[in-house]
Amino acid sequence: MDGPLHERIAADLRHRIASGDLAIGSALPSESQLCDQWGASRAPVRQALAALRADGLIGGGQGKPPVVRSTAVSQPFETFLSFSRWARDLGRTPGQRTIEIARRAVSPEAAEALSLSEGEPVVELLRLRLLDGVPVMIERTTFVWPVGRLLFDHDCDTGSIFAYLSGQGVDLARGRHVIDAVNADPTDAELLEIPAGAALLRERRHTSSAAGEPIEYSDDRYRPDAVSFTVENSQQARPALLRTQGLVS
Repeated sequence: MDGPLHERIAADLRHRIASGDLAIGSALPSESQLCDQWGASRAPVRQALAALRADGLIGGGQGKPPVVRSTAVSQPFETFLSFSRWARDLGRTPGQRTIEIARRAVSPEAAEALSLSEGEPVVELLRLRLLDGVPVMIERTTFVWPVGRLLFDHDCDTGSIFAYLSGQGVDLARGRHVIDAVNADPTDAELLEIPAGAALLRERRHTSSAAGEPIEYSDDRYRPDAVSFTVENSQQARPALLRTQGLVS
């Protein structure tokens, strides 16, 4: 992974926590040990530990060694542009498995979200997303026909759909996101390897062009033991949720 040293240290520690090398309740290496490991001063090490604390992955401090508190990696809203990019930034390996892609008449929910008339053709995609081979999220995405038809010439298991569509000239400029919770239905349970009825984080996304033309509507469901969401804002900027643009792909 490229980038500033503190980001590389944080990514390595996140990977060790996610893989179980650093289990919940275990202490992280000391600042001195991390400095020796990375050939770093204390400043980037402390920045890395502060980032993990902000994510809720570790606790401790004030003279006590940091301790692992959670294994759920946090996804900032700005990285909804690309699941694949977010995973790689964490030092994780993204993966995907397409369960189904088909041309269908638009569903009532998607028709309302995409401003389509009843019966208009769309492309529906059901895809499982993975981190280091572990299933963490299900995408149920509906594309308007002129955009979705491009996916029939693309292997959706090769990586980012966002990157592919952008390369085809599709204007994916804006995204509106609604976050809530749902219970896993039988399909969710089977694909995510969890009990039916288990709680899931849900992100419903409406993506449009810069001109406001609807592009896609998606219902994405995350395992909350694997992924959490973060929002950062300040009095000098609009809330991150309002600034978010793009889509998970």
